[in-house]
Amino acid sequence: MFQATYREQPDPYFWWEAGSMFGTLVDYWLLTKDESYLNLTSQALVHQAGDALDFMPTNQTRTEGNDDQGFWALAAMSAAENRFPDPPADQPQWLALAQAVFNEYTMRWDPDTCNGGMRWQIFTFNNGYTYKNSISNGCFFNIAARLARFTGNQTYADWAKRVFEWEQNVGFITPQWQVYDGAGVDANCTELDTLQWSYNAGIYLNGAAVMYNITTGDEQKTWKASVDGLWKETEKVFFNNSVMAEQGCEGVNMCDLDQQSFKGYLARWMAATVQVAPYTYNSMMPLLRSSAVAAAKACSGSPDSGFKGMAGTACGFKWTTGKFDGSVGVGQQMNALSTIMYTLVQDPGDSGNSSGESTAPVTAATGGTSQGNPDAGIPSNMELPQLPPIQTRDRVAAGFLTTALVLGALSGVGFVVTDKSPGAIISVI
Repeated sequence: MFQATYREQPDPYFWWEAGSMFGTLVDYWLLTKDESYLNLTSQALVHQAGDALDFMPTNQTRTEGNDDQGFWALAAMSAAENRFPDPPADQPQWLALAQAVFNEYTMRWDPDTCNGGMRWQIFTFNNGYTYKNSISNGCFFNIAARLARFTGNQTYADWAKRVFEWEQNVGFITPQWQVYDGAGVDANCTELDTLQWSYNAGIYLNGAAVMYNITTGDEQKTWKASVDGLWKETEKVFFNNSVMAEQGCEGVNMCDLDQQSFKGYLARWMAATVQVAPYTYNSMMPLLRSSAVAAAKACSGSPDSGFKGMAGTACGFKWTTGKFDGSVGVGQQMNALSTIMYTLVQDPGDSGNSSGESTAPVTAATGGTSQGNPDAGIPSNMELPQLPPIQTRDRVAAGFLTTALVLGALSGVGFVVTDKSPGAIISVI
């Protein structure tokens, strides 16, 4: 039996990116049926749940931010939606892990500054505590929307709506559907950082699509307008001749290690969007396919250092060049894997797809088996105050050290992409 080994790696990679990588591998298992990394992924997600079963492990104390915790919770939510094999009953369960993070997010909602929203960091002594940003609140929004869909519980949907409307009211999501990075609380969020990043656009795009999926009537029309507006802006900003690009830093070679992984998350959330808002399939999938072809062409490097995979399979960062650009790293490999494998999602409107299997996320009512705990993450002695029209909890402080963790699994994935009309033919081997 394959025995997974969970290993911490040295700087410069941070703990949150490991969570995003395991989320990628959860989807990889679903789409390719390759079980090579199944045990490894399950072990990592369970291990990093920590003693409190909320992705706040004691070995990550002091500097964990809301977004760091969120990316692990997003991976757990994907595991529940994908019917990733459930852990033994005496171990943390995927749905309950996501619910624990959601509940802790509600406790950190901060109405005293900027009329709401979560701060970037959790502890007051960490840099970034005085900043509220779109990705932390985007994790909250996305998880809430997906919990609403999976469980049918209206409380989650109410919170998703509250977070999204706060983003709009504070100006982080503009009337033109730009998604800005964030703002400091010292000026009550009036001095905006107007940088746009692909993962911010993607996480709200997918969350809005989930809300479109679970609503009806005028409310559904409102969420459809959000999906359409966010997608129109995303297509305009983050694609260059139909190829994905991180416009905020890629053109000037200024992307840091975190930013070098953002495109993979946009690919993830585009693929997830078409599954719950099928009308978007014909506009999003061609851009995923063209980006996948470009990414595969960039996966042809044999660098002397910084890459431990097979020669000729190192993936560069820029895909608009038509070749390997010399840039290597976990983010680059994960971007390429994501963009290529997400072309394997089935058209939800095609009842006669070749595999006969849907890749749409399941719910508790449509085959989901993951067990939940609505009270996960809530201290047993806490008296819950009321925040109309839904329950919330007082803000609490907790946090965990962001350390470096990255596995070499991604470098072992090879790509074969053939650019043929009417779309790219792609296999992952």
